[in-house]
Amino acid sequence: MATIEWRSPASEMAVRQFDIAAERLNLDKNVAGRLRRPDRALIVSVPTRMDDGSVHVFTGYRVQHNDVLGPFKGGIRYHPDVNLGEVGALAMWMTWKCSLVGLPLGGGKGGIACDPKKLSRNELQGMTRRYTAEILNFIGPEVDIPAPDMGTNEQVMAWVMDTYSQHKGYAVPGVVTGKPVDIGGSLGRREATGRGVVYMIMEAAKHLELDLAKCSAVVQGFGNVGLVTARELAALGVKVVGASDTSGAVWNAKGLPMAEFVLYKDKNKRVQGFPGAESVPGAELLELKCDILIPAAGEMQITGENAAGLKCKILAEGANGPTTPEADQILKEKGIFIIPDILANAGGVIVSYFEWVQDLQNFFWTEDEIRNRLREILNRAFHEVIGVSRREKVDMRVAALMIGVKRVARAMLWRGLYA
Repeated sequence: MATIEWRSPASEMAVRQFDIAAERLNLDKNVAGRLRRPDRALIVSVPTRMDDGSVHVFTGYRVQHNDVLGPFKGGIRYHPDVNLGEVGALAMWMTWKCSLVGLPLGGGKGGIACDPKKLSRNELQGMTRRYTAEILNFIGPEVDIPAPDMGTNEQVMAWVMDTYSQHKGYAVPGVVTGKPVDIGGSLGRREATGRGVVYMIMEAAKHLELDLAKCSAVVQGFGNVGLVTARELAALGVKVVGASDTSGAVWNAKGLPMAEFVLYKDKNKRVQGFPGAESVPGAELLELKCDILIPAAGEMQITGENAAGLKCKILAEGANGPTTPEADQILKEKGIFIIPDILANAGGVIVSYFEWVQDLQNFFWTEDEIRNRLREILNRAFHEVIGVSRREKVDMRVAALMIGVKRVARAMLWRGLYA
């Protein structure tokens, strides 16, 4: 992604991470050259009729990084900072994530540069449907299967699925995942990413011989992933002492009363002002003393400037790309155990895969089956990463990337170059 149109801090970070893994693997230079850039990218105009009668033209993206293992798979993000470079980085990380956990899928990602909180339901629906129409020929159950991401949810996926189906002339539930259960969604999909983060924390705690019932945690980003993670950790006896969202950060040394806290967030759409906690500056949240820190917000939150201030034992990356390579080096020296994003938050794409499979065969599983299969896949991947980390004497992130990149590269060498 060296050319200027791809450049963004996120894309440069993704390529740097890839280069570190590629060098350790002594990767074929021709394969490495192909993997540094996505297969294709689409930039679309999304004209949307606003409630005041005006038409606003949003910019939408869909980047397809690599499909050597199977159809492209990746979320659709609605956020003001969405740009081509960021979407390209997220698509690359999806390729490694799917490969790492053994899914027959490749990496893709999409998004619209907008602030969904400032849009009405009608505006969101109009924008989503027009965006879907613009990328219609690039998605499909055998081509590219979108899913929810930051700023989108099951309602947005329902609109995407319906728009695609209207154009096809029949219902195509397998075109997206993360849909409502009533129209072909999977049980457990909404909770899958947060639940997966917790499964990985449980394995890390066993590995480090930590008693979770005596541990404390801080969650940065109290959206779907952060909320589910916090709620599931609290159910295991972990004391969640701090949390944040775009409104600010709150802290309670005795632990946030989780049931009341979740109700407050649901009702007020913010954590700031919760009466059972005191406010703390958002920048200080990451440096609060805790056993487990879960960054579940945006990219590049832990950097070379603040990494030295972290006081956790386990860093479980609920978000994509929250830690920069400079921070990785500092955290390694501090002895902090990192569960890298492509492992920690892979629960979402795993259950998305389950949903896709269920839609294709019109046969649906129980939630217990989904939870058990999710945990089995993640635990297997965790121990594979631990094994490579020990054998190659590299940190967990490099080990995870080495596994993911190697599987993709091997498949590319088998398939060859069509030119």
